[in-house]
Amino acid sequence: MRVNFSYLEQQFADLEPYLSDLRDFLRTSDFTLGKPLVEFENRFATLCGMPHAIGVASGTDALILSMKICGVGCGAEVITTPTTFFATVGAIVACGAKPVFVDSEEGFVIDPAKIESAITPQTKAILAVHYTGNVADMPAIMEVARRHNLMVFEDACQSIAASIEGVPVGSWGETASFSLHPLKNLNVWGDGGVIVTRSDELATKLRLYPRLDTLQAVIGNRLIKDVDWITNRRIVNAPYYDDRLASLGEFVQVPRRRLGVKHVYHLYILRVKQRDGLLAHLQQNGIEGKIHYPVPLHLQPAARYLGYKTGDFPQCESDCRSIITLPVHQHLTREQIEYTVEQIKAFYTKQRR
Repeated sequence: MRVNFSYLEQQFADLEPYLSDLRDFLRTSDFTLGKPLVEFENRFATLCGMPHAIGVASGTDALILSMKICGVGCGAEVITTPTTFFATVGAIVACGAKPVFVDSEEGFVIDPAKIESAITPQTKAILAVHYTGNVADMPAIMEVARRHNLMVFEDACQSIAASIEGVPVGSWGETASFSLHPLKNLNVWGDGGVIVTRSDELATKLRLYPRLDTLQAVIGNRLIKDVDWITNRRIVNAPYYDDRLASLGEFVQVPRRRLGVKHVYHLYILRVKQRDGLLAHLQQNGIEGKIHYPVPLHLQPAARYLGYKTGDFPQCESDCRSIITLPVHQHLTREQIEYTVEQIKAFYTKQRR
């Protein structure tokens, strides 16, 4: 049996509805800042419960533009976590600022209890990452920011439709940045991103910068109708994995699921023993497991100038040695999940002998 990580072949098995939309669009010649883009931005704003959504070229651009327009630049420090995709940190660097790392907590998001000790006179902002589709503890982060008069930005690239205590991600900081990359929970046919904000002034300024291609917005308008279904399927699949793997507590640790958090499972990540052996076993048996990611950002060659060393962020470093990502997407069948669980159990049964 094959259990693929990517679901794009299934998602776009019937191309005709998309091609029909594109044919209608092409007849309008409304190619730049066209009506479909305005429609998509309005729909995305509604999805996030925010007054403004601005489509941009990528999630990375969303982060860079948000911080630059808010005055993050040379000499500034921005606190974030090394438990993230490199674009989070790259965006800080692209603004001319210095990334300052704080360790993650058990749910792969920044530990708010460790932020205050990282603040210096140069600290300008906190960039909270809603990693894997989980939600950082925004009430605690906002309280730290309030005490120290810091801006807060949300990297929500992996967390479309997530929330905490019913409040959608994107509702807390100056802005929130989302990605429409093909493997995100809401995707288009290439790179794309969205910035949401409450600020009329920021929205006006952001709309002066490069925007999402209207052609991609056509695709987004069709797929945004499926966001609830996509999200709910993933939310069903993840706890099913949790339950079926509970008997392997000796080898498999399911991360703590915080009450009040709507986790949308862009990634389904476990901590496991003998990770590399398990990954090889799964791949040999047709299951496309992944590692997100094996090398912490603070120990990457590009980060040497920051002066961090092994042992500085023990949670992140320990996770990078033990985490594995299983397919969790909306097109998985129950049989595929059962097969994946069976193969994990088969691997650890051999280890017990």
